[in-house]
Amino acid sequence: MASRSSLRPPRRFACVMALVLSGLMLGMGAAQAQTFDATNLHGPQDLAATWLLHSGDDPAYAQPGFDDSHWLPFDSTDLLKNVIKNEQPSIVWYRLHVKVDPNQTELALSEFYLSDAFEIYVNGQRLLANGRVAPFEPYTANASLIRRIPDRQLATGHLVIAARVHITKEQWSATGPGLYANNLTLGQEPVLREHVWLKVIGDHLLEWIAWFAGAGLGFVAIALFAAQRRQMEYLWIFLLAVSDVARMPLLCYELFHNVPAGWGLLTGALEIPMGLFYFLTFCAILQVRLSRWLRILMVVAAVGYAISVVAGIAGSVSIPYRIMATAPMTILNVGILPILLVVHWRRGNPEAGILLIPAILQSLVFYVEVTLILVTQIPELLNVGARLQQSLYYAHVGPIRLDWDSLTWILFLLSFAIIILLRSTRISRQQALLEGEVAAAQEVQQVILPAQAETMPGFVVESIYKPAQQVGGDFFQIIPNKTDSSLLIVAGDVTGKGLRAGMLVALLVGAIRSTAETSMEPLAMLQALNRRLLGRGDAQATCLALRVGSDGSVTLANAGHLAPYLNGEPIEMDGALPLGLAEDAEFSVTRFKLSAEDRLMLMSDGVAEARDSKGQLFGFERVQELLQTTQSATQVATAAEEFGQEDDISVILLTRAAALTPALT
Repeated sequence: MASRSSLRPPRRFACVMALVLSGLMLGMGAAQAQTFDATNLHGPQDLAATWLLHSGDDPAYAQPGFDDSHWLPFDSTDLLKNVIKNEQPSIVWYRLHVKVDPNQTELALSEFYLSDAFEIYVNGQRLLANGRVAPFEPYTANASLIRRIPDRQLATGHLVIAARVHITKEQWSATGPGLYANNLTLGQEPVLREHVWLKVIGDHLLEWIAWFAGAGLGFVAIALFAAQRRQMEYLWIFLLAVSDVARMPLLCYELFHNVPAGWGLLTGALEIPMGLFYFLTFCAILQVRLSRWLRILMVVAAVGYAISVVAGIAGSVSIPYRIMATAPMTILNVGILPILLVVHWRRGNPEAGILLIPAILQSLVFYVEVTLILVTQIPELLNVGARLQQSLYYAHVGPIRLDWDSLTWILFLLSFAIIILLRSTRISRQQALLEGEVAAAQEVQQVILPAQAETMPGFVVESIYKPAQQVGGDFFQIIPNKTDSSLLIVAGDVTGKGLRAGMLVALLVGAIRSTAETSMEPLAMLQALNRRLLGRGDAQATCLALRVGSDGSVTLANAGHLAPYLNGEPIEMDGALPLGLAEDAEFSVTRFKLSAEDRLMLMSDGVAEARDSKGQLFGFERVQELLQTTQSATQVATAAEEFGQEDDISVILLTRAAALTPALT
């Protein structure tokens, strides 16, 4: 065991240590006595000085005559963690002695982002406050608060600024809790207010651009979704933009007014669906099916993010734990999404390649931010991490701060806009091709339809056709038989509308003409048309075929079509299946005779199903009433069209002439 004398240091070493300690004491005294000189301010100046620091709480600390000589010196450009290392007090006091010109007026103090609960005293008088320090009641800290210092205090030539600051557990886990050099600024009040305005604009310009761009893109997206209901990505983009823009009023208000921290639940509640809508947008664009496990992860992500929001408002959880709570949402948006984009881009999806650039940038920024947060949790790397964070968060291009979140969001919006533009261009080209095909089909349909009015031996035939679209689904053919002076009329209505219906019409008209070359019998005609439609998917049609002999005898075969009207009264006939449903379908056959000047009216269901603006149908009663007063197919079709056309309208009026032409022998 060493002797007592061996523990005594050499005399020379003791002298050196005494000199060093004396120097440190003198330096500490100088630091404590340092006064910030504000007698010659030429503009707003941050109070980046050596303050005096003390943990604990006592109202006497605010008084100008309080003896602060025993307090710790604290350079506000340094980190509080470098001064207070072994404890995390909830309340810390700061004091600074400021020399001012007694003749100065309009001198004001500005505060920004000091804490969510603090009080600022000048010569013992409370000048600024935010929230409640004790008992703790947090407020937001995004607003710059400006208060003029009373002239009577300036007249003393000396100010003691005392700051009572509440520091939460979460803030202690951050890099720089408590007071920092740029939290408090001294200057003339008008100049300070102008300075604050310019700072707010420069710090939030990118964020505002992102908001307005998102709102515009959201309106475009919902308009596209209204026209293309299957493109779910447009709905998700709209909801994502709405959720983001909905936060704008409160966030803008917080730039100028601090509000209770509980209000953050409103913006936090919108951030949760934003994260989910963001993920769903990409899944819809990439056509990724949401598996059961992916849905579970989305629910867990929403719950974790909600916990993080609540914990952040209370300030009771350290930042690493909040990072853990938001990990599921992070895995979705900066973990899974970039991988999906790379995979689909390599598979040849150009839209994935467009979105990959902002996705990679967002992921990179996020990983850098998390890495720096974790680095600052290591005491030996605290200062290095703090400097890197300062470089990342406060990078500027001129007066504009590079807000990386807003910048990546702007890039995403630009990518979405490019995708929408490319899709619109592609759809326009396809539309042009389709319009050309429709025009060609329309020309073909006009060619294959009979003339509106024809006079045949013994008969007068009037027909009118009004398609609901450019290409209709109604069809009819009027074929005279020169051998026996009979007349074959075939009329029908295919299912559907547009180009597909027009193609079926062309198919059936061709089949009608080819069948008529071998047989003019109505039943044989329907059987041939039925065979032609079988095996063509859901291709179906109602059809009516009738043959009128030179003596007025009529044979009518029906396949689910509307009954004709004889002199304004519907003909009774049995029901039957439409064409194309069954190979062995049976079609009803009805026989009757036309006398001289009898009128036989054939029409499609587009007449009776016309609907006015109130939703009222034209109906069969109006049809029958109309046929009592009119003898024109055109008048019937026009009446239905003017009432409110919704489907193709075709009407054929056959009148047996008074003087019949004898049959050829």
